Amino acid sequence: MARYKVRAAEPGDCEEIMQMIQELAEYEKMSDRVMNTAEGLRRDGFEEPSPLFRCLVVEEEDEQKRAEGPRLVGYALSHYIYNTFKGRALYLEDLFVMPQYRGKGIGSKLLTATAKLCLSLGCARLQLSVLDWNQSAISFYQSRGGRNMSEEEGWRMIWFFPDDLQQMVSKNAEQAGDPGLL
Repeated sequence: MARYKVRAAEPGDCEEIMQMIQELAEYEKMSDRVMNTAEGLRRDGFEEPSPLFRCLVVEEEDEQKRAEGPRLVGYALSHYIYNTFKGRALYLEDLFVMPQYRGKGIGSKLLTATAKLCLSLGCARLQLSVLDWNQSAISFYQSRGGRNMSEEEGWRMIWFFPDDLQQMVSKNAEQAGDPGLL
């Protein structure tokens, strides 16, 4: 039986992580939204004075099996967020296991390792988002103690994309008569 280990990602892992990000985006029907690159991951996670994210990866413990198949079979990428009520928190952006490796406990290992990271960083909570149609992911997180805050407290996620931000800033600059804003 194959054994898998979780470790911190390294700069050399970025190409494989980016491939898994593409696979995740295809599964989520969002492949047209991926604009990041392996170089962007390398820069933002490993070359910044203060890395913008943390990433854990999973690989086979057996070196020969790693040489025969994909070197990495899953990842969990997280970053700090801040809650004014509770303080620092960790946001789990992605947890992904390649389809052919699912059902082997790898997702549980990744989530547990992320939970340990969250606690070691002194975070008040681990937060994540799940698409409403992804019932298997919802069940996975809830079976491990995750709470659906959309149901419990009615939270909704709001996003502003760059065009929205530019429009808002331009509109407010015009109204304020301030040509100095963007």
